[in-house]
Amino acid sequence: MADSMSEMLRQDMACEGLLECFHGLKALDKECFRVLVDSEEPLTIDEIAERVERERSTAYRAIQRLLQTGFIRKEQVNYEQGGYYHVYEPADPDRVADDMQRLLNDWYAQMGQLIGEFREKYATEPAPLQE
Repeated sequence: MADSMSEMLRQDMACEGLLECFHGLKALDKECFRVLVDSEEPLTIDEIAERVERERSTAYRAIQRLLQTGFIRKEQVNYEQGGYYHVYEPADPDRVADDMQRLLNDWYAQMGQLIGEFREKYATEPAPLQE
């Protein structure tokens, strides 16, 4: 990933790059997300782990990061005889995009404020007009 904003702007970025850019997601997180997007039905942690060829606990940590960002959702499935398990699926893309737009707007406003503070802090008095 680029170290500065100017470097980021010079790079070609695919839409999946938003996952990393906005939330600092790792390669495995993105891989798990892709598995869920490509699946026609919700998946369990064990199914996800198998598809990404990782240990269950490693896949679980990636899924937790995706849940925290809102990119996926979790649903509880109950057994008839008692007990339950969870399945995971991608969240609504419009809701995720709206959340990212809000984050971007908040970031933009904060950067604007910092730029204003920079101007005030380092402003110099204009040179007097010479006659």
